[in-house]
Amino acid sequence: MQLSPVKIAPAIIAFIATMLFWVVISPPTGVDINAWRLLGIFIGTIVAIIGKALPIGGAAMIGILLVGVSQVTAPGNPSKAMADALSGYSNTLIWLIGISFFISRAFIKTGLGARVAFHFVKVLGKRTLGISYGLSFAEMCLSPVMPSNTARGGGVLYPINRSISEAMGSTPDEENRRKMGAFLTLVAYQINVITCAMFITATAPNPLITAAIKDVAKIDVSWGQWALAAIVPGIAAILVIPFIIYLLYPPTIKHTPNASSFASQKLNELGPIKREEWIVVGVFFLLLFIWAGGSKILSDHPWFQIDATAGAFIGLAVLLFSGVLTWDDLLKEKGAWDTVTWFSSLVMMATFLNKLGITAWFSSSIRDSIVTWGWGWPEASAFLIAVYLYLHYFFASNTAHISALYASFFAVGVGLGAPPLMFGLFLGFVSSLCASLTHYGTGSAPVLFGAGYVSMGEWWKFGFITSVMNLLVWGCACAVWWKILGYY
Repeated sequence: MQLSPVKIAPAIIAFIATMLFWVVISPPTGVDINAWRLLGIFIGTIVAIIGKALPIGGAAMIGILLVGVSQVTAPGNPSKAMADALSGYSNTLIWLIGISFFISRAFIKTGLGARVAFHFVKVLGKRTLGISYGLSFAEMCLSPVMPSNTARGGGVLYPINRSISEAMGSTPDEENRRKMGAFLTLVAYQINVITCAMFITATAPNPLITAAIKDVAKIDVSWGQWALAAIVPGIAAILVIPFIIYLLYPPTIKHTPNASSFASQKLNELGPIKREEWIVVGVFFLLLFIWAGGSKILSDHPWFQIDATAGAFIGLAVLLFSGVLTWDDLLKEKGAWDTVTWFSSLVMMATFLNKLGITAWFSSSIRDSIVTWGWGWPEASAFLIAVYLYLHYFFASNTAHISALYASFFAVGVGLGAPPLMFGLFLGFVSSLCASLTHYGTGSAPVLFGAGYVSMGEWWKFGFITSVMNLLVWGCACAVWWKILGYY
């Protein structure tokens, strides 16, 4: 079997990127040589991920190998270096995301995810705009326990979106795509991106953000704190964005009296809610209660202080013991195992880049440049957020974007005087919202774009418009909501 040049080229580029920091480029004054070499391994890994030289898990495993063998974290101590390279697997947030993948499988396996979506369409489906809101709120309801936005947007909601469109006579061909399918596809993608920003567990790379905030600012952001900060701006965006797209890109079919009956028919086919679905519903609310800190309200006793990851394991245990999920279901959930693998590698490297001083050096360099412009922290923060968002044109993965840039941009903002919690959370929200720009912005994009309802030009045009609207909506809503919460 011949190796594809498409795979060889990014592999060579990744190797060259790594070697530049080892052989060619000397570290700046004050930067340790081993820290500089670790930066080379990190950049090489990110290049390999962006260029798809290997699947992301494969690139991450090679990153772990290079850190362990090169001993950059513990020179002269190979056992300690290898332990450092594998230290990411002890991060509890990584396992929280992995377990959430397993729990999301229960929504798909039992049909509960589809049932939720069809109920929303049944209630709101008399107009095309109403259908878009119904599917949007269904997505929001599923997002806390479905960390794969690809599975959520592409696996659960896309088939429903496509079925409704085709039932209304809207097919991907040029003559019929604008009837309904193109509008619903654009809305579905943009809402998928918005819900990713609303919960730590709504998309896999969000724990990288909380880890960076903890490393740089020594602030622990809980699941409940993130959700509380994002819930009002997130709902505001869900209400505004479909309406804006509706005004600028209206479907030719605006009234859909048959959509509600179509959803009712699908619900009839699903039949009465089954025992397995009730168990999943119970687990869903149990997890929301634990993750939002409800267990602490019951008692101050240590037994009631349930860690978020422990709560996820409790939910998974219920699903396993009840038979809703089997061990084979877990073994087949490749996304979970893949995420745990690559997450551990990237978190490990980002952690040691911070410990060895690279993040501080890079952020101080950018900070010094901005200081010469005479800006205060509000202007500097706005500039950093805009640059950070639109750099996503060069990324096909939120994970790669966050891994490469978040910690440094966050450190710069904090160094210039931005309030750490507020700036860290908003930059974290933008880390998901930036995916709105392109048809390759995140995992669900190729699925929805590949349906053929929306041209590339239209996708990029409305992606840019939506990115601006998201900044305005989230910025204004956060300013009001966070004032009420007492963040400033």
